[in-house]
Amino acid sequence: MGKLQRIMKKLHNKSPYFWIGLFMSSVAVVWAVLGFFWTPCSTTAMSAAERFQAPSWGHLFGTDNFGRDIFSRVMKGASTTVLVGLLVVLFSGGFGVLIGALTGYFGGILDELVMRFVDAVNGFPSILLALVMISVLGSGRHNLILSLGIVFTPSFIRIVRSEFIRLRDADYISRARLMGVKKIRILFVHILPNILSTFSVSVMIGFNNAILAESGMSYLGIGVLPPDASLGNMLSDAQGYLMRAPWYAMAPGLTIVWIVLGFSLLSEGIRRNAGEVRGL
Repeated sequence: MGKLQRIMKKLHNKSPYFWIGLFMSSVAVVWAVLGFFWTPCSTTAMSAAERFQAPSWGHLFGTDNFGRDIFSRVMKGASTTVLVGLLVVLFSGGFGVLIGALTGYFGGILDELVMRFVDAVNGFPSILLALVMISVLGSGRHNLILSLGIVFTPSFIRIVRSEFIRLRDADYISRARLMGVKKIRILFVHILPNILSTFSVSVMIGFNNAILAESGMSYLGIGVLPPDASLGNMLSDAQGYLMRAPWYAMAPGLTIVWIVLGFSLLSEGIRRNAGEVRGL
């Protein structure tokens, strides 16, 4: 009973931002996952007779200039956009943890070299660097993921490195060294779990940035390319029909806002809760 009471107390102390963000991000993730396996209508079937139909029970978000169901395409587009954001975060976060942990714990010449490289990369706008890489590698989903993953990695390196520097001389780490615990265990068993709250906030911010970057680059025609649907290229297709069919742009636009706002609120809730735990 005592353990249950402690769990309920922790849940009760969560920030409202956490609960609102958790709800919004959960809806977004479920919708995106569902879009991988099922959509109410075909996302590619075209019908000249159904062009620019307003939202109705048959087409909840209306139809586009090719007569395609926008609701189904938004589901598929959300799946693509969320997948790209997830893979970018996995790529950049994974390398960021590995490199940041090694440089933050051991320091030395490797740390100096890595941080000078990180400073140089961070001196340029991330989207500009991604555009340069895309121009070299070519458009498409895979090159977009690779480009954004490389560009976002330095931010994760800096965050993880600073946390490892903060904890590497903590009392429990010093005791672990005296007991002969292997360094690899100290890094990933003793220190890494204690930076997860900070790192999780960084992951959500990085995920949001990846969502916005993918949407923007797909809007420009250098990200996810047709016939694959993404929220960005749907906005690009809709820009010429804002007066005739405003629902065409509203559906993917509001979906992007929902996803980004949900994860932003969730990250803020986690950050506030972590601050309360640390007594900040």
